[in-house]
Amino acid sequence: MAITINPISPVAFSIFGLDIRWYALAYVAAFVIGYFLLRHFTRQSDSQIRLDKKQLDDLLTAIILGVIIGGRLGYVLFYNLPFFLAHPLEIFAVWHGGMSFHGGLIGVIAATFLFARNQKKAGAFSDSTYNSAFKLLDMLAVIAPIGLFFGRIANFINMEVMGRVTDVPWAVVFAGHSELPRHPSPLYEASLEGIALFIIMYSLYKFTNLRKYPGALGGILGMLYALFRIFCEQFRAPDIQIGFLTSWGLTMGQLLSGLMFLAGMMIFGIAIRKK
Repeated sequence: MAITINPISPVAFSIFGLDIRWYALAYVAAFVIGYFLLRHFTRQSDSQIRLDKKQLDDLLTAIILGVIIGGRLGYVLFYNLPFFLAHPLEIFAVWHGGMSFHGGLIGVIAATFLFARNQKKAGAFSDSTYNSAFKLLDMLAVIAPIGLFFGRIANFINMEVMGRVTDVPWAVVFAGHSELPRHPSPLYEASLEGIALFIIMYSLYKFTNLRKYPGALGGILGMLYALFRIFCEQFRAPDIQIGFLTSWGLTMGQLLSGLMFLAGMMIFGIAIRKK
């Protein structure tokens, strides 16, 4: 028997006629918590890289831009390119939804490398741009699951990226929206990509020496996220505008995650072997 849930308004509250949506609050919560956690990491005595307040603020700004621009462009290119070619102005209408984690990840990596390069040119970093960037990305790899958790909870509230039709006892039906019981796949992803991944990454950062190998933790995040995402996509309905990519059920999320796994494995291997 499915669990019936009354739909939750995507608008959390309004201020002077301006609607504040749960999705926006998820981003804000992720960035705020991530900022303070990153500040905590950089102030530890065994931190591999140190940042003052201005550097933290500049890095946060770069990451926000990387997430938004990369996430949006990733969705445009990977998930709905024909539509956006026909309606190019919709590319900028981010409030209509449509963000890609894989695109956002590429955006964050690019933003971090640009930040490290600028700091190196300014003489703030004595290490190479490569090492400095990957030291930062290793810390961000611990923080990223926090954003994934809040994002997936917002997906569930918005009734987005819901699961495939099923008869499992914990299947969900949103009253007045659909009569078909579905897997609550955003909650699966929040649990694995958010909670479980954060515990694993934090433990690796805190209790191992992997952070001394720039890029190692970032590579592990790429591999673990890819595995969790590929697993969760087994229960998630494919994007309606794409469907399955193959006759045996490959989704776009699984394809991108497979490439991400290979990239993470390569980065991890280089990091461990690099003197």
